Amino acid sequence: MDSLSSRTWAASIVVIGALLTVMPNFFNYQKQWFLPSSKINYGLDIQGGLHLVMGVDVEGVVAESTHRMASALKAELAKENIAVTEVKTPKAKDGEIEFLFAGDETRAKLEAHLAKVYPSTLQVMNSSSNSLTTRYYDAYMSDYKSKVIQQSIETIRNRIDEFGVAEPSITQQGADRILVQLPGMADAEKAKQLINTTAKLDFMIVDTSVSQAEISKWVAEAEKAGNYSISTMKYSEYVVRLNEDLKSKLPEKTLVYFQKSDNAKNLETGAIPYLLRTDTGLGGDSLDSAGVGYGQYGEPEVTLRFNAAGAAKFAELTGASVGKQMAVVLDRVVKTAPSIRNRIPDGSAVITLGGGRDRDGMLNEAKMISTALRAGALPASLEQLEERRVGPSLGADALQKAGMGSVVGAVLIILFMLIHYKGMGFISVVGLIFNFLLMFALLSTLGATLTLPGIAGIALTVGVAVDANVLINERIREELKKGASLKGAIQEGYNKALSAILDSNITTAATAVVLLYFGTGPVRGFAVTLLVGIVATMIANVFISKVIVDNLVYRFRVQKISV
Repeated sequence: MDSLSSRTWAASIVVIGALLTVMPNFFNYQKQWFLPSSKINYGLDIQGGLHLVMGVDVEGVVAESTHRMASALKAELAKENIAVTEVKTPKAKDGEIEFLFAGDETRAKLEAHLAKVYPSTLQVMNSSSNSLTTRYYDAYMSDYKSKVIQQSIETIRNRIDEFGVAEPSITQQGADRILVQLPGMADAEKAKQLINTTAKLDFMIVDTSVSQAEISKWVAEAEKAGNYSISTMKYSEYVVRLNEDLKSKLPEKTLVYFQKSDNAKNLETGAIPYLLRTDTGLGGDSLDSAGVGYGQYGEPEVTLRFNAAGAAKFAELTGASVGKQMAVVLDRVVKTAPSIRNRIPDGSAVITLGGGRDRDGMLNEAKMISTALRAGALPASLEQLEERRVGPSLGADALQKAGMGSVVGAVLIILFMLIHYKGMGFISVVGLIFNFLLMFALLSTLGATLTLPGIAGIALTVGVAVDANVLINERIREELKKGASLKGAIQEGYNKALSAILDSNITTAATAVVLLYFGTGPVRGFAVTLLVGIVATMIANVFISKVIVDNLVYRFRVQKISV
């Protein structure tokens, strides 16, 4: 097989493949093994969807980190024989830790230990002969907060992926907000439920030093004094205020959280208070997997398995708390509080969902909890600050106008090419049609999301493609004026124009890569369509158009093509 035949077959395969690839965008058919099924997705600005702004409780994460650091330091200093009497966190949300001791000798040992072990984490703010106050360095705090936001973004992205939403836009907005855009989201309520389910899991030992009846009495007194209740406030706000009001009565390092009564429909109609210890240090970040299982009587439940480090901590915690209750707390709600009968060494646990409901309701809750945990435990609680359901009308209108503009522009370009370059202009128009075909085929294969900026990228690609054909045709004209034959003029025209075409496309592609890497949302959409357009231009307007011309000249013996 000669070179022309090989190139003709290659071009034919490319065109046929492109036609098959774009078919799902225009025809609905059952998936067959030989037919592709990927379609071009449309962005929020074209087809509408869900727009959410979530507030991230960064201060709460810092406070929790400070509490855990204080607890770890107390145990660490005891092992080092540094006689610290108490480790307090007076301003936990600012990362402040206070050490109490007796004597300058202990202070010197403490300062030396902190300088050796935490040189870039803790800085000494002030000290005296019986106390020393430290705080996280500003650089450490800034980096930590940034990681919390980024981890939250990735976790939300993992959760949204469970729904198969194409190209969701999840970006940081300001210091403590996350913007979530879900184009074409069919089940908006379910998506909101999954995002808002923070899935912050904690395993906490129940403190029995105060009876449950006494705790209930304290809760009632606090509600009466503050004129609030669990039914008149958001649960998250309610437990924060309640624990703040009960701070003087509660034992150190304890909090009051609630479990829904088995016979109640929700927490508001039946809440059981639990006094829980906050120093267990075992949470959802130690999870390896989560799924739906079934109990002894076939009731749905959530099964958990810890990673190696979490399993060791879980075994240690259960071994030290035999005979006590361990509360499984999800988003500050006690899901279950079973008694620990013996040490659990294999790192497995179960969240039971309680009775009083139909089996389908329990199964749906088990699926939602396991999905959220499997997708990742958020490092911080989220609060929905804004919600907009974006309708497709504005996008459809803009899309219609953009489409009209593209059609008018394409018609003008086609007329120019036909009038100015005649025969070669017609071949250029055929190449331009193949360019569009290949571009949409590539976008379909990638499952890319087409946005209004993406349409702008396509429009720019048309100009780049025509520019390549203009260079080729002008070079062919020059060769013909020099007296070259048609075959020689075509060969030299394509060869000499190729370097200029490559230069312009490579520099444009480099810019598009930078936009793709550093840009977000609409900017990336523009960059993707521009890159895809450049690839399509090189294939259609250079390779395929050359194959067409060569077939006309060498296979069909055409003696003259007007340029």
